[in-house]
Amino acid sequence: MSATPSTTDRAPLPALLSVPRAAELLGISRASAYRYAAAGELPTRRLGGRVYVVTSRLLAMVEGVAA
Repeated sequence: MSATPSTTDRAPLPALLSVPRAAELLGISRASAYRYAAAGELPTRRLGGRVYVVTSRLLAMVEGVAA
């Protein structure tokens, strides 16, 4: 059995992630995630004064880096 969870082992992610949740998934600090979001390096949307990371675009970005 593999120690690395597969995509079928994980609960589905919501369409939008909070910046702290995205940071947790990426293994970076909250401060770094907010810095990347402000620099346009994370795919974000602003709703109701809050900043969210677009999950589908984040996953595509991560998969593109891993390829």
